[in-house]
Amino acid sequence: MAKASTIQIKMISTADTGFFYVTKKNPRTQTEKLEMRKYDPVVRKHVTFKEGRIK
Repeated sequence: MAKASTIQIKMISTADTGFFYVTKKNPRTQTEKLEMRKYDPVVRKHVTFKEGRIK
């Protein structure tokens, strides 16, 4: 069976709250690290989330 083309990544909050989202990404088409603004419910505002590894 073929390997899946998408991998799961963890989007970690830059507000240092420990909150994260889990999403998928295709590493063949998106070679750079993801960075997006999403809602962090701990600080109750939108902050930048950066890509991290799932252990």
